[in-house]
Amino acid sequence: MTYTLTPKAVRGGLLAAAALLAVGAAPARATVQESRTSDWLYLSVTRGEARSSDTWDTLLMCDPPLGHGRAAEACAQLDAVGGDIRRMPLKHAYCPMIHAPVTVHARGQWGGQSVDYRQTFSNDCEMGARTGAVFALDG
Repeated sequence: MTYTLTPKAVRGGLLAAAALLAVGAAPARATVQESRTSDWLYLSVTRGEARSSDTWDTLLMCDPPLGHGRAAEACAQLDAVGGDIRRMPLKHAYCPMIHAPVTVHARGQWGGQSVDYRQTFSNDCEMGARTGAVFALDG
């Protein structure tokens, strides 16, 4: 048995395939658009002075709060400063003068603006007093 395809049949099949691809891609574009408008930050905390394997990281999403043990609290604190971690109020804390450096990094999007924050603190206590719940990733 021999099958032959005419150019008209091939064009029809290609058009049908292209239409299915276009229809299937439309919802994916909508999902990507929606996720771009919400507030999110990829957070990491690294212990030590240099690159270390002692690193925690997570994706903090705030609509609804997900991906972080204290997501709701972290999102509320970030909302209060418009997502600018540098503007977070310093909490009153008695921190020991122990040198145990911790480096934090946040990158993502908040209020439609790009966020890229990196800071090294002397220890966990200083980090917590300066950044609240945002980088409280290990418990």
